[in-house]
Order: sequence, then C-alpha cells, then structure tokens
Amino acid sequence: MYIICVRDHFMIAHSFKGKVFGPAQNLHGATYVVDVEFRRLELDEDGVIVDIGLASETLKSILKELNYKNLDESDEFSDKNTTTEFLAHTIFQRMEAKVHEGLLGTLALSLDSMRVTLHESHVAWAAYEGPIDKGMKE
Repeated sequence: MYIICVRDHFMIAHSFKGKVFGPAQNLHGATYVVDVEFRRLELDEDGVIVDIGLASETLKSILKELNYKNLDESDEFSDKNTTTEFLAHTIFQRMEAKVHEGLLGTLALSLDSMRVTLHESHVAWAAYEGPIDKGMKE
C-alpha cells in the first residue's frame, strides 16, 4: 500500500456531556494537528498517489469551517460529544465527499482508503480509517 500524508492544524472550543468526561464537561479549548493519509495499492503512471497540493488545499478548506469555532454553538454538533474520535470521523467524511466532488483531481478517484489522525497533544491522538466508498464515484 502506498501512502501520502498532508498535515495542518485547527483550534476549537467545546464541552462534553457525561460524567465520564470529568472537568472536560466545562467549556475548554483544543488545538489539533491533523494528518490525512491517502492510500492506493498501486501508483499511477506518473508514480503518484494523489496531487499533494490539492490535498493540502482541500484539507485547509475543511479545517477552515471548524477553526476558531465553539462547536457547542453549532447546530450541526449541538447533540454530539465532539470528541477527538468523533472529529476524526467528521473530517474523514468531509474529505471523502471532496474526493467525490473532484476537488482533489481525477487521480483521487482511484484512492483505496484514507486515514485521518487528530493529535491533541504530543502523547495522545485518535484516528478514523476506512475505505473510500467506491459507490460514490459515479
């Protein structure tokens, strides 16, 4: 499997519902470093997986929608615990949609899978990994 990764970051505020979260039930901030890995079984005829420039620009546009936001105030997330795991899946879904919209170029339509990792500190991270839905590529 061939892998290429792009990285960016974003900052949010949020709180969690549930005693399991202890003091994180209170409003707090988080700064995430985000890695998105694009994977293909085979390289294309030019020896690449995906256009790294388009991948970087697309990630930046996805994170712009979240950056400097209080997620507790968002209708989209009002009934969700926006944990690191949840946000990794959210970014995965948004990136997958951008692949199918053609924003990463036609080469991206041949991707096999993707992994989104959110680093919340130097010692803790969460990720969501899955195949690229082939049914959406029409």
